[in-house]
Amino acid sequence: MYQEKIALLIDGEWRQGATDKTTPLYNPATGTELAQVPHADVSDLDHALHASARGFAVWKRKTAIERGAILTRAADLMETRKETIARTLTLENGKALAESIGEIQFCADATRWYAEEGKRIYGRIIPARTAATRQMVFREPVGPALGFAAWNFPAGNVALKMAAAFAAGCSIIVKPSDETPGAAVAIGRCFQDAGLPNGVLNIIFGPPAPISEHLIASPIPKAVSLTGSTPVGKLLQKLAAATLKRCTMELGGHAPVIVFEDAKIESALDALVAAKYRNAGQVCTSPTRFYVHSSLYEAFVEGFVERCKHVVVGNGLEPETQMGPLITRHRLDLMDAYIQDAVQAGARIRAGGHRLDRAGNFYAPTVLSDVPDTARVMREEPFGPLALMTSFSTLDDVIERANSLPFGLAAYVFTTSVTTAAMAGSALEAGVIGVNSTSVHEAETPFGGVNESGYGSESGMEGLDAYLRTKFIAEKQIH
Repeated sequence: MYQEKIALLIDGEWRQGATDKTTPLYNPATGTELAQVPHADVSDLDHALHASARGFAVWKRKTAIERGAILTRAADLMETRKETIARTLTLENGKALAESIGEIQFCADATRWYAEEGKRIYGRIIPARTAATRQMVFREPVGPALGFAAWNFPAGNVALKMAAAFAAGCSIIVKPSDETPGAAVAIGRCFQDAGLPNGVLNIIFGPPAPISEHLIASPIPKAVSLTGSTPVGKLLQKLAAATLKRCTMELGGHAPVIVFEDAKIESALDALVAAKYRNAGQVCTSPTRFYVHSSLYEAFVEGFVERCKHVVVGNGLEPETQMGPLITRHRLDLMDAYIQDAVQAGARIRAGGHRLDRAGNFYAPTVLSDVPDTARVMREEPFGPLALMTSFSTLDDVIERANSLPFGLAAYVFTTSVTTAAMAGSALEAGVIGVNSTSVHEAETPFGGVNESGYGSESGMEGLDAYLRTKFIAEKQIH
C-alpha cells in the first residue's frame, strides 16, 4: 500500500494547491493508481518564492555548525525511515527494492557528508601591497536556489540539491518529477522534522513548463540546478539567462564502454550486465554503447547474452526481482522503435527485443549485436534496457567513435594495461570515467558531464561550490 501523503511544502506548511487541480500517480509495475499529485498555481509559486527569500535571510545567519547539526539529524532520520521511503520509491518508480534501499542510504550519506563539508567553506587572506591594507576573500551563499529533478533517482536527485544548498547556507525551491513525488516528499519531511526553519525548503508539483518559466523569471532565486534531459537543460538555461542566474546542468548521456583485448572478460561481464539493467537502464550513466575489441567480440557478446537471460524481471517489491518496469508506457513504444530501426540498419537481436506480456510497463532485457554507428539508437540515448554491441580494432578508431556524439557524461574502460587505461582516460570526452569499474558516483566525488551533457558538478566539494559565490574585501586601516 502507498502510504506517503503527497502535498506541497510552502513556508513550512504541508498543503494542497490553491486550486483543486491534480495529476494521478500510477504504479508502473501494475498500472494501478497510487495517489493524486497536487498542482501549484501562480499564487502557490509566489508564496514559495517569498518564503524562500525569508528562509534564506534566517538560514544564512546560522553558523556552519548549526546548519550541520540539522543536516546530521536529517541524515539520521533518512536511515531510520529507509525501508519505508524505499518502498514508496519502488511503488512509484518501479526499481527493485534493494536498489531503492541503496538510493535512500546514498541520500543519508550525502546529507551527512555535506553536514561536515559545510564547516570547511574557507576564505583566505591575500598579502597586500601596502602595510595598512587587509585583503580578504569570503565564500558566501549565493542566495535562494531552484532545483529541478528527474524521476529516475527521485530521492537521490532531490537530496543532493537540498543537502548541498543547505550546507552552503542557501534556501531552495525543489520541483521533483510528478511521476515520482513520494520519495521527494519523504526526504523533505526528514529535513523538516530535523528542525529546518520554515521557508528554507519548499517543494512544489505541477506542469513543468509554466512552473519553471515562472520561478526562473523571478529575481528572487539566484541559482538553478537541473537533473534532466539535454533539451530541457537548454531551455532552462535560456530562461535563466534573462536574469543571469548561475546554472548547474546534469543532463543526458550515452555512455560508451570500451573493452580492450587484454580485459578480464568475466569480471567485466559481471559488472557491466549488472550496471546495464540497473533501474531498467533508466540511468544517465548506464553503459550503453559497447565497443569490444574484435578478438573478444563474439565471446563477450555470448557471455553478455547468457547473463542477460538470467536477469529476473518483475515487480520491484518482489525479493527476487533484479529489474523492474519502465516508467511509462510511452517508453515501451520508444524501445520498439529503436530496435526496429537498428535491425533495419543491420543489427541482430541476440536477446530480448520485445515487451513482456503482463500488466505494467515491462520490457525484456535486450542485447543487439553488430549495431552500426548510423543506427538511431547509437545516436540517441535510449534510457532503457538496451545493450548495443559493436567491435573495434584500434585505439584511435574506438576513441573517435566513442567521442562522436555531443554527449559526455560517463564512459567506461576495461583493460589490464595501465598505459591503455591512462591513454583512454585522457582521450575520452566524459565528466566521469570508470576503469574496470562501473561505480562513478559517491557522495564525496564530483559528478557531472561535459559538452551537451551539461556543466557543473553535484556531490563532492564541487557540488557545494555551485551554491557559493566569492566576495573580496580590501580594508584599509585608518589611524
